[in-house]
Order: sequence, then structure tokens, then C-alpha cells
Amino acid sequence: MTDIRELLLGRIRDVADYPEPGVMFKDITPLLADPAAFTALTDALAEIAQRTGATKVVGLEARGFILGAPVAVRAGLGFIPVRKAGKLPGATLAQAYDLEYGSAEIEVHAEDLTDGDRVLVVDDVLATGGTAEASVQLIRRAGAEVAGLAVLMELGFLSGRARLEPALEGAPLEALLTV
Repeated sequence: MTDIRELLLGRIRDVADYPEPGVMFKDITPLLADPAAFTALTDALAEIAQRTGATKVVGLEARGFILGAPVAVRAGLGFIPVRKAGKLPGATLAQAYDLEYGSAEIEVHAEDLTDGDRVLVVDDVLATGGTAEASVQLIRRAGAEVAGLAVLMELGFLSGRARLEPALEGAPLEALLTV
């Protein structure tokens, strides 16, 4: 794991004061541009999907799509996008959640998740945990089981894990990197 950790960390660029002053943004685009790093990341997340017994992968908008889709393909699973409200056509289930300043809503196609599905949620970063927590609630409302949550990077100083673990009800939360 040390080798993959070094490979991934070496391909994540810090961007100071983005998107606002005082924020250190973790840019994963150099990692995505490096085929060896992107493959290693995909393989590691696909192994988590297989280990958790997932039958589907949910990717959270937008970078969760970039990571989750190849993970689903590699693991031989279906991929389900969870989108911001109003982006999916047809019947959807929605879940509102609070942000630091206001609220937001995510949606999934109602028919994409069913009883018997075990879902691994994939995203790039676990920050405060609000979007991930809402996705867990949405998956359960659709009748599916949460197999776990896997992220490339956890921003430990924002305490997202503490917020999310009760909602996961014992399902694993795996971060390949913690910064």
C-alpha cells in the first residue's frame, strides 16, 4: 500500500486559495492524466468493491463519476450516477442535505437501485461528509443496501468520517489516502 500511496500522492497537486482564499484545493487531474496512477487507483477501488460484495457502484457528481465508472467496469458491476437535483430525466428519488451555508439536493433514477443491490459509494474526496451521508440515505430509500464507501482521499481535519460512520451503520469507509 505504501507504493500506491506514494504514487497517488505524487500525482495530486495542491492549488492554494482555490476556490476561495484560505482553501488548499487538492487537484486530481494530474493523477487522472497519468495512466499508471489512474490504473492503480481504479484497481485499488475495484478491489474494495469486490471485497465488500458490492453489486453496483454509485458515483457522486462530478469527480465520483470519473472514478466510479471505471471501478464498476473493472469490478464487473453496474454504475449508477448520483446527480445534483434537476440533472436526471424521468422519475427520480431526491435527498436534501445541509451545507455550511444553505442546502443542496441530490437525485438518483428511482429504478436504478432495487432490493438486493449492495452499493459501494465512490467519490474522490471525503470532506465534511454531507454529500456522502445524503447518498447513503438515498440508497437506503431506494431499497438497496450500502456495502460501503470508498474515496481516494479523506481530509481528516474536516471530520467527515465522524459524521458519516453512524449513517454507514457498520459498513466500511475506506480512504486510500488521508491528508
